[in-house]
Amino acid sequence: MDDPATEATAATTAREVVDKAFAAALYVDGDEGLDTGASLLAATPDADAELWRRGEELVRRAWERGWQPADVIRMVGRAQGEGALAQGAGAGAGAGAGAADRTHLTRLAAELITAETRRYGDTLPPRWNAQLAELALQDAPRLDRFSRATIILGLYRLLLRLPAIEPVGPAPGSPLHAAPPPGHEEPRILTRIRALLAKAEATGFPEEAEALTAKAQELMARHTIDEALLASRTHAKDTPGACRIGVDAPYETAKAILLDAVATANHCRAVWNEAYGFSTVVGFESDLEVVELLHTSLLVQGTAAMTKAEAGQRAGGRKRTKTFRQAFLLAYANRLGGRLAAAAESVAIESPDAGELLPVLAARDVAVTSRAERMFPATTTTRVRGVVDAEGWTEGVAAADRARMTPPGAS
Repeated sequence: MDDPATEATAATTAREVVDKAFAAALYVDGDEGLDTGASLLAATPDADAELWRRGEELVRRAWERGWQPADVIRMVGRAQGEGALAQGAGAGAGAGAGAADRTHLTRLAAELITAETRRYGDTLPPRWNAQLAELALQDAPRLDRFSRATIILGLYRLLLRLPAIEPVGPAPGSPLHAAPPPGHEEPRILTRIRALLAKAEATGFPEEAEALTAKAQELMARHTIDEALLASRTHAKDTPGACRIGVDAPYETAKAILLDAVATANHCRAVWNEAYGFSTVVGFESDLEVVELLHTSLLVQGTAAMTKAEAGQRAGGRKRTKTFRQAFLLAYANRLGGRLAAAAESVAIESPDAGELLPVLAARDVAVTSRAERMFPATTTTRVRGVVDAEGWTEGVAAADRARMTPPGAS
C-alpha cells in the first residue's frame, strides 16, 4: 500500500535534485557544470519524471517566445554543427558531441516536442502539424544514465537560452489560437502545383523540368489572382500572416536571396535572420503556401544544375569548387528574381480582370509591406560581396535562364 507521506517526500527530493542539477548545468557555461548536474541526475532515478516535466515546460516556454517546432529542431542542428550557439542560445549545448550523441540530442528534442504538443489535441494549425510530421525519431543505441543526463542538460540549456523572437502566429493554447476549420483540405490547385514541381525535380531532362516549373509558376500566379479577387469581391477581412523558412548552410546568402526573389514575385516580403538560420516571409496565406513550394523546388533544381556544371568544370581540370558554387548560386538567385517578377507581372496584366485586379494587388502589397515593417522595424540592407568566380556566375545565369517561367506554347 502506497504511503502518501513517502510519495510526497520522494517528490520533494526529485524536485530538489533537479533544481540542483539545473543550478549546476543550465546557468553557467562550460562542461564542468554539465558533468556535475548529470552526476546528480544519474544517481537519482526517481527524478526522471520531474526532469522530463521540466523539459516540456522549457519547450512550452519556447512556443511563448515565438518559436515553432521546426525552428527548435533547426537550432538543435546548428548547435551540433557549430559546437555551440555562441550568439543567442549560449555556449555548451552540443559541444564536442559525437555522431551518436548528435543522434540522441535530435531524437530527444523531437520526443519532447511531440510530447508537449500532444496536449493540444486537434487544435494545432496545419503548419504546426506539417512540422510535427517531419520530426525524425531516429534509432539510437541505449545510453548509460550519466551520458543520457548530460545530453538532456545540454538540450535544456539550449532551450532555456532561446531568446524571444517575432512570432508568426499565436502560441498553442493562447486565446487567439484557432483550430483549423472542420474538413480543411489543401486547395486542388496547390496539389497540382506540388505535383508539377515534384516532376520537375525528378526528371533528368532539362527541357521537361523547364516546362513543368513554368507551368507551376503560371498556376501560382493565377492562384494569387483568384484569391485576391475573391477576397475583394466578398469583402473578406483577410490580413497578411507570416511563416518561417529555414535557410541552411552552406551558401546561405545565395539561398536567402533566392527566397527573397520568390517571395517578392509572389507578393510577399522576406526578412533573413542570419544568426538563427531562417527567413520570415510575410504575406497572405495563399501566397505563403506557393512561396514555400516554389522556393524549395527551385533550390533543388538549382543545386542539381550546380552539381552538373561543377562536374563539367572538374572534368576540365578545375580544382576550386567553393567559389564556383557560391558564384553559381548567387547568379542563379539574382537572375531568377527578375524572371519570376516579370512572369508574375505578365500573368496579372494579361488577366481578363486586369482593370479590377491591379488595384487589388497593389492594396495587398501595401498591407504586406505594412505588416512586415511592424514586425521588423529595424531591418538593414546588406550589399552582397565576394563573387570572384566568373565561370560560376556565368553558369548560374545560364541555369536560371533555362528555368524559364513561360513554357513553350503555353496559353
